Amino acid sequence: MPRSTYYHAGCGESEENLKLMRLIDEQYLHTPFYGSRGMTQWLIRQGYAVNRKRVQRLMRVMGLEAIYPRRQTSVPSPEHRIYPYLLRNLTIERSDQVWSADITYVPLRRGFMYLVAVLDWHSRYVLSWELSNTLDSGFCVAALEAALARERPEIFNTDQGAQFTSQAFTGLLEATGIAISMDGRGRALDNVFIERLWRTVKYENIYLHGYETAAELEHGLASYFDFYRYERLHMALDYQTPWEVYSAGRQVRRAL
Repeated sequence: MPRSTYYHAGCGESEENLKLMRLIDEQYLHTPFYGSRGMTQWLIRQGYAVNRKRVQRLMRVMGLEAIYPRRQTSVPSPEHRIYPYLLRNLTIERSDQVWSADITYVPLRRGFMYLVAVLDWHSRYVLSWELSNTLDSGFCVAALEAALARERPEIFNTDQGAQFTSQAFTGLLEATGIAISMDGRGRALDNVFIERLWRTVKYENIYLHGYETAAELEHGLASYFDFYRYERLHMALDYQTPWEVYSAGRQVRRAL
């Protein structure tokens, strides 16, 4: 059976809260520096009667936080090791030099899911992706395993979320000799390329289609990621596709 058979849509949120979460998600793509205070005031300006406590809870469910560093931020799993950020002033010049992974909230008409993707920084090629209805580490490990079945990077960069600091995730990277890099706490722009991917995926696919179910979402994303990897031209890649740049880089690497 397909993996979507085991999915169920996120539950427990009212239609009004789901609408607010969709609005928060869209606005966050424009203003990722908005914390709960800023997002609350933005919603009030749009005519919604919300308070900060409610917005805080919804953003926590969505896995969103403002990008600026803050004092006394909560640490999801204090027992997990945090690795240093290795990409500062590093020139990204070849395929499989740096990969990164990130999770994003995906709205459905009657619920929500979470999407994780593994991205090659140099080519913007999406090596793997997975969906889940919870924020556990299992679907992140599955995406990592799928990506490593193809190739291995020199450096793997993530944020400090509990999914990526878990032993299941970091242990797999360490076992294969991959250097682990982690963003500064609350610094989403350290992982800027995958943040741009989320904006593209949401505006070019998810928001346009308004998927009803997880099965529909999975089918739609499978089609879109094929288009993104093999057909969509990227200005930053001199109007080549991610696959053209990634595959050319692999050939050069193997020839050395």
